Amino acid sequence: MKQRDPARRVWLFDLDNTLHDASHAAFGETNVAMNAYMIDHLGVGHDEAARLRQHYLNRYGATLLGLVRHHGVKASHFLEETHRHPGLEQRLRTSAHDRAALKRLPGRKFILTNAPRDYALRVLNTLKLGRLFDGVICIEDMTMFGQLRPKPDARMFRHIAAGLKVRTSDCVLVEDVLENQRAARGIGMRTAWMQRYLDGRYRGHLRGGATSGANNARNTGAKRREVGVHPCPSPRYVCAKMNSLLTLLRLR
Repeated sequence: MKQRDPARRVWLFDLDNTLHDASHAAFGETNVAMNAYMIDHLGVGHDEAARLRQHYLNRYGATLLGLVRHHGVKASHFLEETHRHPGLEQRLRTSAHDRAALKRLPGRKFILTNAPRDYALRVLNTLKLGRLFDGVICIEDMTMFGQLRPKPDARMFRHIAAGLKVRTSDCVLVEDVLENQRAARGIGMRTAWMQRYLDGRYRGHLRGGATSGANNARNTGAKRREVGVHPCPSPRYVCAKMNSLLTLLRLR
C-alpha cells in the first residue's frame, strides 16, 4: 500500500469475525433464528427456509434484502426477532493484541457492520472496544433513497465516505468478507482481509482474554500464520491480508 498521511486515514472495521469470534458467539444462533423467522412468517418448511436464507445472502449480500424485496418483511421487525441472542455476552471473545493495536492505530476509526445497532453495541461494550471508535455505522444507517443498501453495495460505500468528508482513497475497509472488499476496492478504497476467525479454530479467552489463539485461513491455502503486509496479494482487490490487527500498524 502507498504511504498516506496517517491523520487523514479513515478505518472502516467490520464487526463479526473481524473484531471478535462471531462464528463461536453468534452465527449459529443467528442462522437458526433466521430460519425460524422465515418458517413462521413465510409459511415455508425448514429446508426451504435454509435454502432461501442462503440464496438471498448470496444474491444480495444480506438475507434481509431478499425478504424485504420479495416477501414484504419489515426490516426492523426481522432484525429485532433474529438478533436477541440470550447469553451472548458470556460467549464473546476477542484478542487482547487486537485491542492494543486499535489503541495505537492513527486516524479515525468506525465500525461498519450489516448487523443491527443493539447487537453491535452489546458486542462492543462487552469487549470494551466501543471507546476505541469514533462512530458505529450499522445496517439501520445504510439507507439511500428509502431503500436499504448494506454491504457490499458500492453506492453505500461512496455515501459513507461522502458523509465522513473524505475521499474513498483515504478509507481502508478491514473485513473478513471478500465480496465486500471487492466492492470497496472497485470505488478506490483500500482493503485489509482479516483471516483470524475464518476457519473456526481461534482459541482466545472468553470476553477478550490475553491469548491471540490459533489462526488459519479458510479458502486461501495458507496454512501458517501471516502477520506481515502483503501488497495486493491474490485476489487482486485485497491490498493486505492478516491474522492480527497489529499488521495495520505497518500501513502508516
